[in-house]
Amino acid sequence: MMKKKRLSASKASLVLFLCQMISALDVPLDSKLLEELSQPPTITQQSPKDYIVDPRENIVIQCEAKGKPPPSFSWTRNGTHFDIDKDAQVTMKPNSGTLVINIMNGGKAEAYEGIYQCTARNERGAAISNNIVIRPSRSPLWTKEKLEPHQVREGDSLVLHCRPPVGLPPPIIFWMDNAFQRLPQSERVSQGLNGDLYFSNVQPEDTREDYICYARFNHTQTIQQKQPISVKVFSMDSLNDTIAANLSDTDIYGAKPVTEKQPILLTPTGSTSTKVELRGSVLLLECIAAGLPTPGIHWIKEGGELPANRTFFENFKKTLKIIDVSEADSGNYKCIARNILGSAYHVISVTVKAAPYWITAPRNLVLSPGEDGTLICRANGNPKPNISWLANGVPIAIAPEDPSRKVDGDTIIFSHVQERSSAVYQCNASNEYGYLLANAFVNVLAEPPRILTPANKLYQVIADSPALLDCAYFGSPKPEIEWFKGVKGSILRGNEYVFHDNGTLEIPVAQKDSTGTYTCVARNELGKIQNEVQLEVKDPTMIIKQPEYKVIQRYGQVSFECIIKHDSTLLATVTWLKDNDELPDDERFLVGKDNLTIMNVTDKDDGTYTCIVNTTLDSVSASAVLTVVARPNPPFDLELTGQLERSVELSWIPGDENNSPITSFVIEYEDGLHEPGVWHYQTEVPGTQTTVQLKLSPYVNYSFRVIAVNEIGRSQPSEPSEQYLTKSANPDENPSNVQGIGSEPDNLVITWEPLKGFQSNGPGLQYKVSWRQKDVDDEWTSVIVANVSKYIVSGTPTFVPYEIKVQALNDLGYAPEPSEVIGHSGEDLPMVAPGNVQVHVINSTLAKVHWDPVPLKTVRGHLQGYKVYYWKVQSLSRRSRRHVEKKILTFRGNKTFGMLPGLEPYSSYKLNVRVVNGKGEGPASPDKVFKTPEGVPSSPSFLKITNPTLDSLTLEWGSPTHPNGVLTSYVLKFQPINNTHELGPLVEIRIPANESSLILKNLNYSTRYKFYFNAQTSVGSGSQITEEAVTIMDEAMASRQVDIATQGWFIGLMCAVALLILILLIVCFIRRNKGGKYPVKEKEDAHADPEIQPMKEDDGTFGEYRLFSFVSSAPF
Repeated sequence: MMKKKRLSASKASLVLFLCQMISALDVPLDSKLLEELSQPPTITQQSPKDYIVDPRENIVIQCEAKGKPPPSFSWTRNGTHFDIDKDAQVTMKPNSGTLVINIMNGGKAEAYEGIYQCTARNERGAAISNNIVIRPSRSPLWTKEKLEPHQVREGDSLVLHCRPPVGLPPPIIFWMDNAFQRLPQSERVSQGLNGDLYFSNVQPEDTREDYICYARFNHTQTIQQKQPISVKVFSMDSLNDTIAANLSDTDIYGAKPVTEKQPILLTPTGSTSTKVELRGSVLLLECIAAGLPTPGIHWIKEGGELPANRTFFENFKKTLKIIDVSEADSGNYKCIARNILGSAYHVISVTVKAAPYWITAPRNLVLSPGEDGTLICRANGNPKPNISWLANGVPIAIAPEDPSRKVDGDTIIFSHVQERSSAVYQCNASNEYGYLLANAFVNVLAEPPRILTPANKLYQVIADSPALLDCAYFGSPKPEIEWFKGVKGSILRGNEYVFHDNGTLEIPVAQKDSTGTYTCVARNELGKIQNEVQLEVKDPTMIIKQPEYKVIQRYGQVSFECIIKHDSTLLATVTWLKDNDELPDDERFLVGKDNLTIMNVTDKDDGTYTCIVNTTLDSVSASAVLTVVARPNPPFDLELTGQLERSVELSWIPGDENNSPITSFVIEYEDGLHEPGVWHYQTEVPGTQTTVQLKLSPYVNYSFRVIAVNEIGRSQPSEPSEQYLTKSANPDENPSNVQGIGSEPDNLVITWEPLKGFQSNGPGLQYKVSWRQKDVDDEWTSVIVANVSKYIVSGTPTFVPYEIKVQALNDLGYAPEPSEVIGHSGEDLPMVAPGNVQVHVINSTLAKVHWDPVPLKTVRGHLQGYKVYYWKVQSLSRRSRRHVEKKILTFRGNKTFGMLPGLEPYSSYKLNVRVVNGKGEGPASPDKVFKTPEGVPSSPSFLKITNPTLDSLTLEWGSPTHPNGVLTSYVLKFQPINNTHELGPLVEIRIPANESSLILKNLNYSTRYKFYFNAQTSVGSGSQITEEAVTIMDEAMASRQVDIATQGWFIGLMCAVALLILILLIVCFIRRNKGGKYPVKEKEDAHADPEIQPMKEDDGTFGEYRLFSFVSSAPF
């Protein structure tokens, strides 16, 4: 089954056909079709029903219509034919029905007053215009009248009547003076709707002779002026003066003072009135009251509320204005005038009537022969309007009969129409307040199908979106529409397609395989026609890397990415927006191919950034938020409240947190009395807190400031708070770090950490210093000092304990009693040396010393420890003296022994011990002599190998620098090294200690030897020294080598070998850099101590080692 569905409102633009029953007033056909199709007349423009014209200008009565063929025009005037050919002053515009009445060339507008109606007619029917009432505007002069001056007593009410001449349209009224300045109006003085000037009560300043009412007639652009009105107000003071001047002193007559008056209504009069207003117009109700003081006006609707959004008050609330009134606004409206003496009210009963208004206006019908249709004309009003029909401008009752037509009240029913049924019908809805007239034609057409969509029109859509292929058509009767894919494809059916009544084919979800040629076929009983369109389905545009949420610090740099993918046949453009608006015109914004970069970010860059990708077919977007963070702005509006002697409450308003929540507030204070300009930390509170109770010290001139802290950092300090000077008080605390230490044997130096300025708690800060000897029944000795932190007590015994205390005081009194500390008078050098000094030699380099402690009384100070002085007297092996270098070891505390490390073996030493206190060292104990035993010697000072021969080498050496005992012998070990750097058998020779050279014989010629040489004492062997040497070749071999070396072939061979070796060396170097074993290391290992024999390796490095050794040891 073929599925049909009507287009939604968003697709209404696709409807380009005349459908079966109802069409719009303007036939929606293209220009070519309009030239071919017949259409009854339609009035397109006409003058207003009530047409007031300027009598000095030409009268233009508009009447424009369209139709096919073009209509002709005629006019009636006051119900009879208006023959414009007989009036030379009247012409009709070409191809138009608009009349032009020439008034400027002698015609009079009054002669053309009347009711005009235009008829537009062609072969398909006749349309008529509204009845257009032509009236010339009038601005008559003011009637002459004699105006008497108004003399009014102060406080009375007054009405100055305007009574303007009756004009057409009514004039606009305003009051001015002789200088053409508008008279000021107020609650007391105001102009009514009728133009009169109302005074609720007059005042002396109202006296003047130029109250002038003006009437402005807009159509004629003239202003008429009434004669000036004079007003004189008699004040009570002037009236009493006049009476007093004319009466004797004994008379008691006099004018009463101005009396207050309760409100009375000047307009409208009485307690009730009625008003009729038409629906849709503006309702104006007015109440103006007299009274003293000036009454205020209040409006209510009885039994209801004044309509919201449509109610306005004007003229100082004296006028109630309701716009666009409806029947629901009918009812009783009460105005209440009130002052302090009472009130007055008036009730206006409002009835809202309604001229006719459309419910359903008749609409044009385009029908095919044999079809049915209806014209509906429904209107409402109050009273309900009467509906009447006309056909081609003639009442339908006397119009030519049409068997297909039947009138049923507000509806005309057409059945089985024929081409002769074409006509224009008029519906007239009227009541006593007006009428409505509407034209609607019935156009019966017989036309073969036409397709209005251009041939081969190309449609491009995005995959997975709907595709709408147009087939706008026209035909009468209405054609049937069929769709085919491809030129010879089968008819399209099934749920994957939607066929709309206007001929459009919809593919709800177009795919890539939907691409192709589609054919639309329209047919009715009069013919058939087809049209082809092309469909291309494109890949959708996608953002494959969307911008992401960013948090950036102020003055930083940020980038948003927007990487896209789109159909290669479409051109994509990327646009960046900030907060749905264009990017700022700022060079800091850099738009790249796939990104947006913002340099030097500021607070105003905060917002949502959107990347929009547009092609001709689709649009995609992605957004990300940029949050610019920074250190908070400083707090402000610091306020001190609840000031007490020791506390105050500080409050503040946080500054902007700059998108990073405030975590804490730091409160600092300044003491303007003691340390002006220096800010100190007071406390810190959480970031959610904006008040804090601060503890205060006496006698401080406080100022506070607040610093906000967030994750980015600290804000600038706030402006300082007001200053707050706390009252003075006794000091709360005493000086800290009190000490008593003598600087001389006969004094005691008492020191302390003085109080800071804000700790003084008042003026006149001083210190009471007290002391007495401990464990002696003495009284305290005290002294009061100021501006110091030290006091020296003289004449004290040497190093005795004292009890000490330091108390703060100021002009208001003392601080709490201080705690006592123990100090000592000055120290002197110790009196005695340690006794019973003993030395125990542990080995050749270490000894232990013991001593007896000295009596504490003889220390005469704080025992700090003992010092051991020791020095080498001589070496027992050399018996030679040298410069004595004393060494000192200090042993802290009451220690009575210590170790002496680093001694030289086989040496004689002396030492003494001294006790140490804070003053210095005491006398030395008697020198104690001790000796260290022998040790192993150091290595020989040198080893030289000279005089190489074919089979011998001469060795020379020097004795050890430090024999560390008596040398017993030297030990020589040697072994040969072959060309592969392998070590041969080891030979050992022991040499007497008194020898210094040796000749080794019976050695192999041209052989390298390695020698190991060390000295020995009775304790053992010392460290060894090594050397290498080579015996020379025999003379015959040397001769042969010389002969060979002179041969050319040998020289060439050696050059080739050298080149090969160079290449191999390069290879070895490369392998070493890649982690290969370093051959020289093997050589070093091979030449190590003979007690540790080298091991051959199988990792392939041995050959490299041999080659390297061969090169380095080969003779040239």
